[in-house]
Amino acid sequence: MPKILVTGGTGFVGSHVARRLCEEGFAVRALTRSTSSLDALESLALETVQGDLRDVDSLRRAVSGCSSVFHVAADYRLWARDPRDLYRNNVDGTKNLLQVAAEANVERFVYTSTVGTLRFTEDGRPVAENDVATLHSLVGHYKRSKFLAEQVVLRYAADGFPVVIVSPSTPVGEGDRKPTATGKMILDFLLGRMPAYIDTGLNLVDVQDVAEGHLLAWRKGCAGERYILGGCNMSLREILESLASITGLPTPKIRLPHWAALVAGALDTGLASLLGRPPRIPLEAVKMARYKMYVSTEKARRELGYDPSPVEPALVRSVEWYRGNGYLRM
Repeated sequence: MPKILVTGGTGFVGSHVARRLCEEGFAVRALTRSTSSLDALESLALETVQGDLRDVDSLRRAVSGCSSVFHVAADYRLWARDPRDLYRNNVDGTKNLLQVAAEANVERFVYTSTVGTLRFTEDGRPVAENDVATLHSLVGHYKRSKFLAEQVVLRYAADGFPVVIVSPSTPVGEGDRKPTATGKMILDFLLGRMPAYIDTGLNLVDVQDVAEGHLLAWRKGCAGERYILGGCNMSLREILESLASITGLPTPKIRLPHWAALVAGALDTGLASLLGRPPRIPLEAVKMARYKMYVSTEKARRELGYDPSPVEPALVRSVEWYRGNGYLRM
């Protein structure tokens, strides 16, 4: 049976995609780095192969014998000591993998992007797939690198390569090990490290629904098209109230003005850069929070049959997973 390659399989979303493919009975190969922890792939009947998105020869070995590729891997950081690394991993790495997959005549390629490349507005209107930002309007190197990677993907699609783009919103659920920025927000709430909040909003989605959306896009998506994999649009206040209801912990009462958050972010990020450590309040994250990142999932529902579940059970699983895996001893 031809294999399916999953990059980023040791990560949050990628591990859930690999798990769903295994549950469906497919032969799965996960690309891992030599430094990757394989904890997320425990108990999964799959093959692992070491490689790096910057190493074309290792990608050829990984793609060999695979009929499909799910490119979920990404360098997702809102701060980096050397921002050029994000472009090398996200843009050059995607280009390398597409090149190798095209050479190998891969039949289907699903590229995991982000709703972060879309054009959000201050009025909180939910955006759709055609609301694409411009490179210079995007805040931060992560979003810009993913935007540029998308342009590479679209060029391959225009040349006839069977690649589909999926754009998850903000996944939550079990297994967010690093954690992501959203996982860190949940963890900070659990640890009592969130005395205040700002007026912003996100679209939260169960990570299991995101994994299912990947498979739907693989089966039903049109080459060259983008599909938003979202869930529920919620203000940050609503998210915190939901976490308070789940945990019994108090909701932060102080709403911080955006200008004050900008000052705190600038000071903390500047200090972090001097000390060579990630900031607790990344300035990029504060700048992003100026816009409510609300999205519409109508296209994915209509064309893929995507049907996201309520997000509250995913928040419960996230809380339980952090409690059960020693994160509250931090």
